[in-house]
Amino acid sequence: MNPNLPLLVLVRHGETAWTLTGQHTGHSDIALTAAGSESAKHLHETLSRFDFAEVLTSPLKRALQTAELAGYADSVHLEPDLREWDYGDYEGRTTAAIRAERPDWRLFDHGCPNGESPEVISVRADRVIARVQRIHATAGNVIAFAHSDILRVLIARWLQLPAVEGRRVKLDTSSISILGYDHDLTEPVIRRLNQVAPVA
Repeated sequence: MNPNLPLLVLVRHGETAWTLTGQHTGHSDIALTAAGSESAKHLHETLSRFDFAEVLTSPLKRALQTAELAGYADSVHLEPDLREWDYGDYEGRTTAAIRAERPDWRLFDHGCPNGESPEVISVRADRVIARVQRIHATAGNVIAFAHSDILRVLIARWLQLPAVEGRRVKLDTSSISILGYDHDLTEPVIRRLNQVAPVA
């Protein structure tokens, strides 16, 4: 693995009231809890080891707050394609409550009624990846602050897998994952996944 190739660092936002209850949080603009804010501040120690050519964040409050508390208040660029999956009729509901009505439902297979399908969110993830790759070709590392399910899709698409394969990734709040390349920019890989402790 070539250590000189650029990285894409992914950060899932800190804890919110709805991450604690397991409610699907798409467009609802919920702030971090006190614990979520504190964990976001602790991200700075790890992230400060990297130099970033660009700092991207979802425009939703919980991601933007995480970016700001991690030390990037003066350098963030809003990226609408990093907003969370639109859960449509399932917004604010838990998976258990949804499956009580629809036992076979799986987000990555079926999407959400009056929300986004896996195909639609895959297109969004691909646009983010294209933007990152343009930066990687000329500038350097990129960091993106976003949400669990859009990041799971982004990881799958980074590996050139269908969006549905994002279901095989689990991301905790205030976690750091690192994507990169093996020998050159045509060989995308995962370098770190879902680390909540300091990342070397």
